[in-house]
Amino acid sequence: MLTLANIRHAQQILNGTSRETDLLYSPYLSRTNNCEVYLKAENLQVTGSFKLRGAYYKISQLSEEEREKGVIACSAGNHAQGVALAAQKNGISATIYVPSVAPISKVEATKSYGANVVLVDGIYDDAQKEALSAVERTGATLIHPYDDLDVIAGQGTIALELLSQLPDLDAVIVPIGGGGLISGIAFTIKSINPRCKVYGVQAAGAASMVASQVDNKLTPLSRVSTFADGIAVKKPGSITFEMCQQYVDGFATVTDDEIATAILTLIEQHKLISEGAGAVAVASVMFDKFPIEGQRVACLVSGGNIDVTILSKVIQRGLLTAGRVSDLVIEMLDKPGQLKEIATIVADLGANVVHVNHNHGGENTNINDCYLSLALETRNHQHIEEIREAISKAGYKILDTTL
Repeated sequence: MLTLANIRHAQQILNGTSRETDLLYSPYLSRTNNCEVYLKAENLQVTGSFKLRGAYYKISQLSEEEREKGVIACSAGNHAQGVALAAQKNGISATIYVPSVAPISKVEATKSYGANVVLVDGIYDDAQKEALSAVERTGATLIHPYDDLDVIAGQGTIALELLSQLPDLDAVIVPIGGGGLISGIAFTIKSINPRCKVYGVQAAGAASMVASQVDNKLTPLSRVSTFADGIAVKKPGSITFEMCQQYVDGFATVTDDEIATAILTLIEQHKLISEGAGAVAVASVMFDKFPIEGQRVACLVSGGNIDVTILSKVIQRGLLTAGRVSDLVIEMLDKPGQLKEIATIVADLGANVVHVNHNHGGENTNINDCYLSLALETRNHQHIEEIREAISKAGYKILDTTL
């Protein structure tokens, strides 16, 4: 059984290894969502995510015999790096099985902490199969990413920090993948301050814990689809499922577009880089997933290890979702002066034209017709609508298409 003494012991063991991460007040999120919002910046943790806490505490509790045989893990990201660094600091050999589809940056980061990385052809399930086979063959200890009480105790140390930093907290919002993080936080919060609400968030395309809670039993998904790879879990843990049933007050999902918008907001408003999994709690606040109006709320930004090759795509999607960029296609007569008139309308309303494309009409249009395609930088969706209305009032037809 997990006890509060376990969590406090984990905090002592982690002292000097993990950081007590900052709790940052968010003026923007507080103002726009009518509540007092704070960000627990685990994206600034050693290795870039909270995973070090659970991995280090688990490894620190191994017997001498277990230490001699080393540890094994399976991961394509944050857990791999947490186990690798924890093993290095404890003087234990670590072998991490990684699917071949994992980003090179994450593979190299894991190697940099001294772990032996074994690339396995295929996806996570293939790597997991190889890892379990290696455990049977070598007798090494498997460090599970979430369904382990010592791992859960390590993650629970975040809640001790939260309650020390903001004792009168009303709610905590936590990302959920397999459930280890929220299990540790929810158990600790409810043990110390039962009045404080604990809410969990999953990506809509990987909502295995939400489905399991609705069905009141472990419900595996046939597939997951989200760019938030850190929480893309087909089946939650059996331990974490039961703990979530007992200690978590509510669950919600957010779409990939909502996650992308939250990542963009964290970059612009707080200069914080978050991965997809790390931004779901913020997304839930921005898109009104929980009843938190007027409350003091902490959002856990669980990690910042986003692959730079997809960051630009995520930012672009966030801009689209927030109404910060827009494409307009305008039908008009092919005569001088019309482009100037439209450009003046756009400029007078404070938008910026970043791309222009002029096309003559096709075989099904009048000979004198043409199409003007504009890519605009705008403030929000209301701003886009103002521009559309002004162009329409000037006598031009806006088409619901792109060229």
